[in-house]
Formats: sequence, C-alpha cells, structure tokens
Amino acid sequence: MALDGIRMPDGCYADGTWELSVHVTDLGRDVTLRVTGEIHIGGVMLRLVEKLDVKKDWSDHALWWEKKKTWLLKTHWTLDKYGIQADAKLQFTPQHKLLRLQLPNMKYVKVKVNFSDRVFKAVSDICKTFNIRHPEELSLLRTQRSIEEKKEEVGRSVKTMTPTYDAHDGSPLSPTSAWFGDSALSEGNPGILAVSQPVTSPESLAKMYKPQTLLDKAKINQGWLDSSRSLMEQEVKENEALLLRFKYYSFFDLNPKYDAIRINQLYEQSKWAILLEEIECTEEEMMMFAALQYHINKLSIMSSENHLNHSDKDVDEVDAALSDLEITLEGGKTSTILVRLRPSEMCPHVSCRPKKLTLKGYKPYWCTFKDTSISCYKSKEESNGTPAHQMNLRGCEVTPDVNISGQKFNIKLLIPVAEGMNEIWLRCDNETQYASWMAACRLASKGKTMADSSYGMEVQNILSFLKMQHLNPDPQLIPEQINTDINPECLVSPRYLKKYKNKQITARILEAHQNVAQMSLIEAKMRFIQAWQSLPEFGITHFNARFQGGKKDELIGIAYNRLIRMDASTGDAVKTWRFSNMKQWNVNWEIKMVTVEFADEVRVSFICTEVDCKVVHEFIGGYIFLSTRAKDQNESLDEEMFYKLTSGWV
Repeated sequence: MALDGIRMPDGCYADGTWELSVHVTDLGRDVTLRVTGEIHIGGVMLRLVEKLDVKKDWSDHALWWEKKKTWLLKTHWTLDKYGIQADAKLQFTPQHKLLRLQLPNMKYVKVKVNFSDRVFKAVSDICKTFNIRHPEELSLLRTQRSIEEKKEEVGRSVKTMTPTYDAHDGSPLSPTSAWFGDSALSEGNPGILAVSQPVTSPESLAKMYKPQTLLDKAKINQGWLDSSRSLMEQEVKENEALLLRFKYYSFFDLNPKYDAIRINQLYEQSKWAILLEEIECTEEEMMMFAALQYHINKLSIMSSENHLNHSDKDVDEVDAALSDLEITLEGGKTSTILVRLRPSEMCPHVSCRPKKLTLKGYKPYWCTFKDTSISCYKSKEESNGTPAHQMNLRGCEVTPDVNISGQKFNIKLLIPVAEGMNEIWLRCDNETQYASWMAACRLASKGKTMADSSYGMEVQNILSFLKMQHLNPDPQLIPEQINTDINPECLVSPRYLKKYKNKQITARILEAHQNVAQMSLIEAKMRFIQAWQSLPEFGITHFNARFQGGKKDELIGIAYNRLIRMDASTGDAVKTWRFSNMKQWNVNWEIKMVTVEFADEVRVSFICTEVDCKVVHEFIGGYIFLSTRAKDQNESLDEEMFYKLTSGWV
C-alpha cells in the first residue's frame, strides 16, 4: 500500500489505478476519481455521487463521453470495454433536457426530452405528451443557422408553454393534457394544439423563409436528424430550437375521434406549405385553399364557445362525412363499389407527344382502357383491330393540368421507357370524363386496375376536389360586402398578392367560400388535407444527387411510393421507379453510395452531394415500413423493424 501514491511515467499509479476526470454539469465543477479499467460504469457513477456529497436526485444523470459522442448507458460495462483511458474527459449530466420545438403550426413550446434516447424514441415520447398518434410519421428537423435566426425573430413574441417534469423519468408532473390533450376537448376547451391559429400578421408572413427553387427545398432537407442516433450524438444542445414536422407523407388512419390534435397539426403543416410556396398550386386551387382557411378560422373562433359542446352529434355527422373523405394513401379503407369504364366514357382526344415535339397539336383517337394499358385507335370502327398506339401505365407519373374556368381538363403522363420517360397528354371533354380517366390512370400507375375496390372512391374524391374549385359569383354580393374580416395577405401566397389587388382576391375568396360554407370544422380541415394531397408535387422530398455515370448534379425525389430522378433546373421527372417493384436496396458506407435494385432494372446508384446518404436511406426504409403497416392495417408499431429498415441493418 505504500506504493499507492507513486505515479508512473504513463500517468498511472503503481497500484494500477489512474485518474479519471468527470465534469458535473449541474454543479459546473470537475471531479477526479482514482479508478482501474476493470471498474464498471455503474460503479464510477456511485463513487462520483458519494464524493460529491450533495443531496440531490441523481437518478436521471448518466455519463457522456464528449470526444466519442457516446452515452455510457451500459452500466455493467467496464471502462476497459468502453475503451476509456486516463485522457478521457467525461460529463455527468442529466439525460432529460429542455428543447424548444416549433410545431407544424409555427408555435414554439418548451419540452423536456431524453437526450440519450434515439431520436425515434424521443419523438414518440414527445407525441405521447402532445397526444399525437402514429409518431413514426414525424421527426425533428434542424434548420440552417440563417433560417433559424429569421424564425427566432418571428417567434420571440410567441409565449412558450413550459410544463413541469419529474426529474427522475421526465414525465409531466402537472396535467399538461389540460392544454395538450383530450381532457380539454371533453370539457369544451379544444386546447391550443387542436385549434387552428390563423395568420394575423402579413409582416410576419413576409419575413418567413420561402424556398425559391427545388435546390432550396433540397437544402432544407439536409436538416433531418438521424432517427437511430440520440440528440447529443448529433450535437443538439439544451434549449436549441428544432422543428417537429410530419416527415413521411403517408398518414395512417386519420380519425377525428382520436386525432383532433394530429389532424390540426397536419392541416397547419399543409397550410404553411401552401402559403410559403413550398408546393405549387394553380390560381383556382389557391383561392379554394384560401376559402377553406377563411372558413376554418371562423369556425375555430366559434369552437372555444360552443362548436365542440355538441361533440356526440358532430362526431356522428363527421363519421358519415368521412366515409367520402378517407385520405389514407395506401391500404386504407376503400369503397366496396365496383365501377368499370364503358366505351362511352372513354376520352376521345389523345395525343402522343414525345418531349422533343411539344408544339405538336392534339390528335383525336378512340381509346379503350383495359387493365393498366391504354389502347388508341384511329376510329371507333377500328377498335376491334390492332391499336395505333398502346401504352402501359404501370410505374408512370400522373400529373393533372386543370383549369376549371377555362374548361381545361388535361392529364399529363410520363411513361418509363429504356431511354427515360415518354411524355403523353390526355385531353378530356368534361369533369366526369376527367375524373374517370384520372382515377384509372392513378390506379394503373400503381399496377391496379379499375376493378380495384378503391376506384369508385378515387373518382368521387377527384370530383369533390374539382367541385370545391368552382367559382359561383353571388349576384347578391355588393361592393360593400367585400370589406369583410378577410385579410387576403394572410390567406394566399405572395405570388398572387402581386398579381391582383386585395379587393379582387377578397371577392374571389368569398365566391370560393360558397362551396365550403356548409362544412363542419373537422370536415373543412380534412378537405384541406385531401386537396393538398391531390397536388402534383405533394409528398416529394428532394435531395441533391449525382447518379452513377452522370456528369452533373441532379435531384432525387422520394415520395411515399416511388423514387424520381429529376432535372435540377426544371424539376421535370427523368425517370420514376416504384417501391412496389423494388427488390432490395443498400448503401456502400465507404463511398456513401445508395444502390436500389428493381425487378425491371439492373440497379439505380447515386451519391448524395450535400447530405449524408443515411438521411436518404432512412426515407426509403421509412416508406417501405409505412407501406407495410398500411397494407397490413397494423395499428401497433414494430420499432425494431423500423430501426432495421432505416439504419441499414437489413
């Protein structure tokens, strides 16, 4: 024992011990312990607390190794097993720390989150506190510093809500459900998260970041956190501001009985996507969205007084209405009505136009739609013979080109071929014909036929979407009525504010409002979400990529059911691959290359140029998981399978 105090040249003592430095963040002081490599992590923390001799609940604390970006959570592991030596600088710090979260409605809340949990688990806990089902659809997004500063300026005047949490496990001590959850709903107070917050300041809207190009959108997506690693591992600091957003655009089982907050936050995210021009829409669609916003704002003001007091009656009415409003994208409830197109419903005007011949006019054909293919004949009389053209729509891109006032009902098809995509345009005569053909094309692109039970529902949803865009000028509307409580600067995107005067926009919003004025609050929100989903660019997340063999950067678009190779300058789809046709995918982690193999392709390989390929890999795996969940109608969440699919374990 006389040798205990003798220190050797390597820093160790003669008895085999060495000094370990631990910084206690709560106290702001360093503590030195004499240890050996055989002591386990639990023993280190026990000796540390004994040496501190401070009466405090240390049960939420753990050791963090800053240099290695690692939590030492396996308390039975020894220092040697973790590879910790005398030069290691450890921190003894709480696992639960405060975060400033900006919700989809752009409001900030302060929540205490476990910084040692994987982000996926942390988001699940956040959603449990907020009473949001299916947390696997959401994640945390870190913005670029310059963007964050602008949003901080807007958010400084917003009052944050800070619930009290237990220091041991981070659970709420106060009844936070009184302002988050269903208990508030049952008492007639919908709670701040379940009620839409109207945009009240055009100035604040003008200050917010608006992506100008697809490249700007791709830069935003650099900020998604890795779901399989903890917040501390990704250098998230206490009190840092992060965005909580719906990450995967595949919404499962939206139910107004249980999802008041989830539906409202989803509506808010879609509303801001429209206002900030993150997604393109036509002028008529913009006026429809503005009318729905105006209607929702009015009903939201009423809801705190009496709208939700008739909850039982309203829910029954809403359930009936939602039979026509199911918006689950894959594997949701479908109509049992079987509808087949008859020859009289076939579109008489079809033109086949490769991209190089975009000025060529439409040429009429007699067309039939069978299974997933369109056959074009020069006349009805020749329809029993060999078609002049035949196109299989499986895996194609289907894009609407509609102008209600101009009676234009076109469908743009991008059909995969060996050298890229063939561009085909269908021109329909009226809304009914358009709805039938658009529904058939959408199903065919997924490999489904019109015999599928979802066909009738798809037709009705398209017709409903068109009906909401109708403008029916009210002859009783006089100029004085235009000066209402409508503030168009808070209801439409900047593009249309520059194009028209405020009175003109107000008049058009009032006209469009006639189509939605009888809707209930929840129905209006669901209609808004459904209309958002109907937009051509809905649900596409963009990333900069360099394809194998390519000489320039392009874009890779990831949607809930497909991968899209896109031209970075125009946004045009160059090639589309359906997940349903996928055999497997993997990542070469050394060169950061993602490779996806399909049944009808050898392989698709690309490198992400401005984001870690893990982010893209996680999107692909996440959508594969969610599509399986929807197909199986599975309410329970297999977290381990999600981790495997998104982390490259399988």
